[in-house]
Amino acid sequence: MNSFTNNNIEKIYITGEKKLTGNVNISGAKNAALPLMALSLIINKDFNLYNVPDLADTRLMSNLLIDLGIKLNWKKGILNFYGKPKKDEASDDLVRQMRASILVLGPLLASQGSAKVPLPGGCAIGSRPIDLHVMVMEALGANVSFDSGFIISSLSNEGLKGGVIDFPKVSVGATESAIMTAVLAKGQTKILNAAREPEVTDLANCLNKAGANIKGIGTDILIINGVKELHEVTHSVVSDRIEAGSFAIASIITMGKVQINNINPENLTEFLNVLKLTGSKIETFKNSMKVSCSQRPKPFDVSTNPYPGFPTDLQAQYMALMAIADGKTLIKETIFENRFMHIPELMRMGAKISVNRQEAEIYGVKKLKGARVMASDLRASMCLILGALAASGISEIDGLHHLDRGYENLEDKLANLGAMIKRSN
Repeated sequence: MNSFTNNNIEKIYITGEKKLTGNVNISGAKNAALPLMALSLIINKDFNLYNVPDLADTRLMSNLLIDLGIKLNWKKGILNFYGKPKKDEASDDLVRQMRASILVLGPLLASQGSAKVPLPGGCAIGSRPIDLHVMVMEALGANVSFDSGFIISSLSNEGLKGGVIDFPKVSVGATESAIMTAVLAKGQTKILNAAREPEVTDLANCLNKAGANIKGIGTDILIINGVKELHEVTHSVVSDRIEAGSFAIASIITMGKVQINNINPENLTEFLNVLKLTGSKIETFKNSMKVSCSQRPKPFDVSTNPYPGFPTDLQAQYMALMAIADGKTLIKETIFENRFMHIPELMRMGAKISVNRQEAEIYGVKKLKGARVMASDLRASMCLILGALAASGISEIDGLHHLDRGYENLEDKLANLGAMIKRSN
């Protein structure tokens, strides 16, 4: 079991320029596990999740669920849930630490008829407003108000009613909220402009296994016919495509050769196409891929977009790669407004980057140099680790509490591939 107690004072030290070679197994996806865990509030019979990553965020979510009255047993990536929620108010202390805790709002409302959830905290990569979650609750018949930093949602005697939810922009979290709330609503719900991410698909597939009636899975229009209750279900969390993409870049940036296992390469099609255009060799199989590179990457411009576009969660990592590309690259960030906070730290390693609002121009250098750097958010931390793997000399990376939110056993996995990496106080 991971320990996340001292990671505010711990640092990672990396001696760069070691080629990574070998095999790595990818963990379950954090962004799929969190909404799946929230289903324990509405699946009150035997509910079992496999391939659950042991991370700071999944630990926080389990503590939040326990506080709400859910009983759970966690053993080697397997989570067994049983029991019903005992209250409708989520813990302020826990919610403040993780933005994804907003995902309990809909299931709590469906289960208890009311929900009181603090405004969430988490990564500082943009405003990520909760207005779309509120829109979902209101469209399904709830009254929503705000009081002293809490979202308060309640139902009339008629309970949840199906409705039309037409999102003004694509939102993964709000789509998940809509799905989890609508499955137990009376009548039909239509979700327009729904997010199509594999993690959303995974949630819908798990619910259908539990007796929900969701059609259009994987498209941007979801039709949900409400059911009275959900029955017992066992489900395996989809593998983490962002971790897989991060390891693909780790292989390329060190001019190594790594086989990445326990993944579905189809969930990374656009990203892998981009890597091929930088001169990398990618071989994909049913549940794995081999990634290698023997020269400096070629520059290739990208713009982040909702799935199936280039993932915003791989933008920072890709920038680390383009920092040593043979030429100039333009990267546009269209999803989050504060997602370039890794740039000043990457520049401490010798990267040449200029920023104009949501666009970054990266002028590739032949080599990065080891430096002391600080991670500002989850994906920024991986960007700096990737830079350090390619840099000459030793790098010291601070801010590991971000890293531990989303990468399971990262140092062990990298060390097994030949990286010189250690964590210490």
